[in-house]
Amino acid sequence: MTDTNKIILQKANEAVSKGNYEEFLQYCTDDTKWIFVGDQILNGKEAVRKWMLNEYIEPPQNEVKHLIAENDYLTAMGQITVMNESGKGIQYSYCDVWKFRDGKMAELMAYVIEHKDLKDDI
Repeated sequence: MTDTNKIILQKANEAVSKGNYEEFLQYCTDDTKWIFVGDQILNGKEAVRKWMLNEYIEPPQNEVKHLIAENDYLTAMGQITVMNESGKGIQYSYCDVWKFRDGKMAELMAYVIEHKDLKDDI
């Protein structure tokens, strides 16, 4: 199961990197819940869809450095670069803890920190 979850997340991330957010959402449960620690909570696919269309002006550049799996949980650590409205790439380090249910991503607990001139801190 843990290898299957890794493959699912990798395919979902590939879809996002190509700007195919609808394909990404196919890997999520209808009642998916995303918790951005200290920021906001998204409930359901429609909320995630709206968030992605707003936040990902261009497809983000995502580099997963570590995947750690146990039972229904998969932790991804890496770096992501997201374009802002003025076309500047903002780089973040993240630790995403995904909970899977029935082969889909059901819940995300995301810890995201903007880089401040740090080099490869993961």
